[in-house]
Amino acid sequence: MQTTAETLSINHEKELNLHLESQGVSPEKLFNHPVGLFVLFFTEMWERFSYYGMRAILVLFLVSDLSKNGWGWPRPEALQLYALYTGLAYFTPIIGGLIADRWTGYRKAVIIGALIMTLGHGAMALEAISTNFFYVGLLLLILGNGMFKPNISSIVGKLYPPISDKKDSAYAIFYMGINSGAFIGMLMCGYIGEKVGWHYGFGLAGIFMLFGMLQFYFGQKIFGVIGSSIQRAEKVEKVDPTAEVISPIVRKQRLWVVGIFSIFTIFFWMVFEQAGGSMTIFAKDYTLRNLTGGAATTFKWIDAILTIFPLVAVSYVLFSLATKIFKKYPATILFTLLSFLIIWGIAIWKVTREFSSITTEVPASWFSVLNSFFIVSLAPIFSKIWETKFNPSGPVKFGIGLILVGVGFAGLAYGGANIPQGATAAQVSMFWLIFAYFFHTVGELCISPVGLSYVSKLAPANLVGLMFGFWFTCTAIGNYLAGATGSLIDKISSQYSISIFFLIFTGIPIVAGLIMLSLNPLLKKWMHGVH
Repeated sequence: MQTTAETLSINHEKELNLHLESQGVSPEKLFNHPVGLFVLFFTEMWERFSYYGMRAILVLFLVSDLSKNGWGWPRPEALQLYALYTGLAYFTPIIGGLIADRWTGYRKAVIIGALIMTLGHGAMALEAISTNFFYVGLLLLILGNGMFKPNISSIVGKLYPPISDKKDSAYAIFYMGINSGAFIGMLMCGYIGEKVGWHYGFGLAGIFMLFGMLQFYFGQKIFGVIGSSIQRAEKVEKVDPTAEVISPIVRKQRLWVVGIFSIFTIFFWMVFEQAGGSMTIFAKDYTLRNLTGGAATTFKWIDAILTIFPLVAVSYVLFSLATKIFKKYPATILFTLLSFLIIWGIAIWKVTREFSSITTEVPASWFSVLNSFFIVSLAPIFSKIWETKFNPSGPVKFGIGLILVGVGFAGLAYGGANIPQGATAAQVSMFWLIFAYFFHTVGELCISPVGLSYVSKLAPANLVGLMFGFWFTCTAIGNYLAGATGSLIDKISSQYSISIFFLIFTGIPIVAGLIMLSLNPLLKKWMHGVH
């Protein structure tokens, strides 16, 4: 006799199959999800490789001495440019979402955005020839991200029925792809940028952005009419039998919930994105990174495992996907396979080089990879939790996530408590950065992929791209505030202490999280059954 949970699972699968059939999407499944999700997984993986790989070395490049081929900028100025870049990179998606909704469709927008970003990374790789290439590259990355970011997320949501419970799990898997790319990108681009040459790090980011674009381009038919051009969609797309009919008041209240979630992400990103700014400075100048003896050997083994482990995991996903779609979409698999062969070669070279090195200095960019490593490790666990009866409501997830991010900064504040007022260098144990990144990651898993899922479930079908654009606009504001407040690290640490600086980022998300928890009853009511 079937249990209630088994019956619900069967109903959800039938609903998903009916939805896929109505949209002409390939019905094959991988890990109980449409194979199209994993094409998006690899596209986003290489895009995040390029974005986070470049971001990991951006501030380090700007503040490094001219003798080390950097630009020798003061820390506040470097963090202000970081603020402007990351803020604009997440502001342009609202424009890209509108363009896709009204003219190009999601798929063309993704391809256009990927191409522009490839050119941007290529321009940054030429910074040694002229500084103008560096600024042109940043501009192209900002514009390309605007076309790419909201629209690939929209395609993920449209693979599933409008209010499907499988969306939370799907976005968690998609988020694992995001962070696999971010992890590998920060590890490889960061290492090559710091140890070999900055422009090589920038160039490497562009190579894999190109691979991401090609594998998506040759596999886009797997999505049926989802995300196709507006004109074609109007002619071909069938009525989705799983579509929900809602009243104007329900529509309005659900949009309010999307708006509130988006606004609260400002507080999250303002503190979380210190990772590329003040936390990178803390890693570079305040953390003990020169290791000797047993500590050096231990780090080399940990670094080797961290380099190889995610590649093994995503290679397994690629192999599994290849068994499902290679006959229909060989070019997609071949381009992805080629990219993996290259990255495996770089990974083996990196590990071999480090083990043969006499001295051991942990790259400052290395700590950035911890967030993505924890994501890749924990995302499958969270994906399973969100599919069980222990799945809390969206506002509760947001509240818990914000509080946990604050806990991470409390660790940094405690770790830096003994740094003298105004000190510009110190030798704090790296444990506190690892502690912070762990709690930041658990908090992120409760907010970012969950938020993407709720935008997809709560937004009306004709406004999905626009609402993702609004979501990323709030992310843009948070990113800008992260860089702007991070640039105050010298001022606050000289007037008070670096511990006080991090305590500010402890209090802000905890207060925001408590407010979100208090709003849970109202927001649950306004979601009208969406869980």
